[in-house]
Amino acid sequence: MAKSSVLSSSIARKVAMALSGLFLISFLALHFFINSISVFSAETFNSFSHFMGYNPLIQYVMQPILVAGVIFHFVMGFVLEIQNRNARPIAYAKNNGSANSSWASRNMIISGLVVLAFLGLHFYDFWFPEMVYKYVEVNPIDETRYFTELVHKFESPVRTGLYCLSFVLLSLHLWHGFNSSMQSVGFNNKFSRALHKLGYAFAVIVPFGFIFIALFHHFNH
Repeated sequence: MAKSSVLSSSIARKVAMALSGLFLISFLALHFFINSISVFSAETFNSFSHFMGYNPLIQYVMQPILVAGVIFHFVMGFVLEIQNRNARPIAYAKNNGSANSSWASRNMIISGLVVLAFLGLHFYDFWFPEMVYKYVEVNPIDETRYFTELVHKFESPVRTGLYCLSFVLLSLHLWHGFNSSMQSVGFNNKFSRALHKLGYAFAVIVPFGFIFIALFHHFNH
């Protein structure tokens, strides 16, 4: 009974981890869509950004949920990693993990830590200045400031390089994470193959799309 309880708890953690990951993927897709507009139209990008920055539903409901989702996903990732390590306390005499699994699947905790560090940089670059601008300095509303602020962040080659490196690791994280999440929630039917292909495409297109956006603004500022 105790063993069954532990197993159920482990499965529940994996499902919760998967659901939080899928939630963050949906946010990432929206974030990518809005940022990609900055390549084509500064005015449209400003309009979208202003809406996201001052809409009460997004600011006071979705934003706290997003922050909670990020914290939960990474904490649960560490918990599962520790749980997996404790489940095999005796190291294998010879570990040839590359023969049975990809680098991304074996190093999710590493890519996850890099993504977490990137999120810290992203919050430092965009979220905290936004909070200071609106709620500390209480500046007047300026619907045209977002594009200029975005381009300014990518003037530094060091910061731009860090962003690009982080998105490469994010791509590897998503490459394994998306399909792993589908398996954890029990999605296994005739649409599974197509969904797996969609997951791989998302893991490449979105992170490298962000890299393109960063490089575009860096070389065109």
